[in-house]
Amino acid sequence: MNTHAVLFGIMVVSGLAAFAEGSYEALVLPAEHRILTDPQTGAELTFLTTAESTDTNLYFHDRSWLSDGSMILFVSNREHGGVMGYIAATGELVSFTTADGALGGATAALTGRRFYAMRGNHVLEVSVEITVPDNPSAKPSEVAVTERMICQLPSVVPNTALNESCDGKRLSLGVRGADTGDKPAILIIEVESGASRELYRFDDPNAYQVHVQWSRTAPHVLSYAGAPQRLMLIDIREGIPRNPYKAWPDELVTHESWWVKDQMLFCGGVHPKPTEDAHVKLLDTHTGEVRIIGEGAWWPEGSDAEIAKHNWWHASGSEDGRWVAADNWHGDIMVFEGKTSRPRLLTAGHRTYGTGEHPHVGWDRAGRQVIFTSHMLGSPDVCVATLPEAWQQALPE
Repeated sequence: MNTHAVLFGIMVVSGLAAFAEGSYEALVLPAEHRILTDPQTGAELTFLTTAESTDTNLYFHDRSWLSDGSMILFVSNREHGGVMGYIAATGELVSFTTADGALGGATAALTGRRFYAMRGNHVLEVSVEITVPDNPSAKPSEVAVTERMICQLPSVVPNTALNESCDGKRLSLGVRGADTGDKPAILIIEVESGASRELYRFDDPNAYQVHVQWSRTAPHVLSYAGAPQRLMLIDIREGIPRNPYKAWPDELVTHESWWVKDQMLFCGGVHPKPTEDAHVKLLDTHTGEVRIIGEGAWWPEGSDAEIAKHNWWHASGSEDGRWVAADNWHGDIMVFEGKTSRPRLLTAGHRTYGTGEHPHVGWDRAGRQVIFTSHMLGSPDVCVATLPEAWQQALPE
């Protein structure tokens, strides 16, 4: 088993900001993955983790896979946990915890074998080099890590993960704390220079409900969850919030994520809680037009648990625009064809209604696999489901 060897140096750039460069050999833990076949759908399920710890995937609109697919990021409460990695070639697990603490708030970078994360109030770019031995069963892989401190945050507390703009130039972060007058605010950070600025501060603390994320196609646009209107956008060149979809009173609008062509996915319906309907909807942020891409259901006699079986709570789209995935409170994962909206049940039964971690289903980079949190094996585990190749071949051109 590898141990940490940490060497840090300080480099001053233009006399303005100190950037910490750190290099160390990460702790590599044995594989514990398990591969099963979904008995109902035949989909291949790879449980990246099977320990008794609580292991969860990154949030559904964050990137879990490094750009080359060599590592999948997740979060664990185990010893040496925090943000961890799964080596795709071997199944080994990687800890990025050092003497300075664990990593948090991570998202994989758009390009390169790297990701962004936070350790304390330091915003980091973390690059990895993975060396897989000729005989992995006899010797563990080696993971060399280099950390670059992009910037050091002021006296604020992050309440979102980092999120990267679609051109790779900026990160966003939702915060609150002393330097914002204890009011919530959105920061944007320049990746190359480390310069950061407050994009918007909310005088009404209730007007900001986190979920800050950049558009996947417009590099100057980000969104956040607001109140009373949930879907809120800001063009960073103007800095003025706008609401592209005005919900009715008591209408459910929740868990938005960006997709292709400046569109946003969200879940919702017009029957109020507790027995609400929740379709997967698709919003054109330019025109305000909305269509249902994943149908939910509601009937007056249905119990909460029965109705939850037929409605969706988180939805995310593959980067190639071919698929949308959604999960429900029973831990079922449905995928919808991007062009036709036809549904295909991928896997089911990964959560007991009313308890446990939500699946928070997200996508790989190639539109071939989804990642989510599963309770199927007992404790919360990170699971990857692979879409059958026949489904890919059957998609309309």
